[in-house]
Amino acid sequence: MPSSPDYPDEGELVVCTVQNVKNFGAFVSLDEYASREAFIHVSEIATGWVKYIRDYVKEGQKIVCKVTEVDKGKGHVNLSLKQVNDHQRREKIQQWKNENKARKIIDILAERVKAEPGPFFEEVGDRLIDAFGSLYGSLEAAVQDNSALKKAHITGSWTDAFVQIAEENITSSNVKVDGILEITSPRPDGVEDIRSSLIEGVAEGEEFSVRIQYIGAPKYRILVTAPDYKKAEEELKKSSEKVVRAITKAGGTGKFTRHQA
Repeated sequence: MPSSPDYPDEGELVVCTVQNVKNFGAFVSLDEYASREAFIHVSEIATGWVKYIRDYVKEGQKIVCKVTEVDKGKGHVNLSLKQVNDHQRREKIQQWKNENKARKIIDILAERVKAEPGPFFEEVGDRLIDAFGSLYGSLEAAVQDNSALKKAHITGSWTDAFVQIAEENITSSNVKVDGILEITSPRPDGVEDIRSSLIEGVAEGEEFSVRIQYIGAPKYRILVTAPDYKKAEEELKKSSEKVVRAITKAGGTGKFTRHQA
């Protein structure tokens, strides 16, 4: 998997492997965070009363949870299973599978250019993630546009091989672009102002979709999926401006930063 911080952010969706199930909750390992241990209290397993927790989770099962609390001092991470809906679960699992596949492709690329996989990934992995939002996204971008790396100001003797290996392993599909929204409100009901402003940016069309994901206050990721980069960039600009305009009108502040290398 891509390099990650030691801990996930509150509000983040994470892929977990169930390790130990007790009557009071379940202990899991975080697949994307070096198998760090986390805990799901029985009250966060399912909506309503849970009579038999093993009706919902079992050892060895892969599940998707939402991070509800992170205490780095104590090394505790608390999760919720019931706060993740089916759509979110499917999307997160697919994203996780895609990133695993992308990491393997990068390792193959390292061998092709006669580099050590570990150091090679350290050199290029974060640059690709910063520029395209994910490893898989960088491979998709290369298939969609052979000059995508150059446009993102990523250069190196390996880039031609990168494009070739992307074309060999990735089916061309919609492109994704994203950026970071930072919005705040000093008003007593500022949380509602922020929520309403974010809703202004969410959109769905026949050829595109705009989603907003919580990262950690005051940051939110705005992600656009579209058939080509021109359309994606247009919708990203339009939606981010709507959010900033709405929060400013409500007395708060907003700033948008495009994801770039």
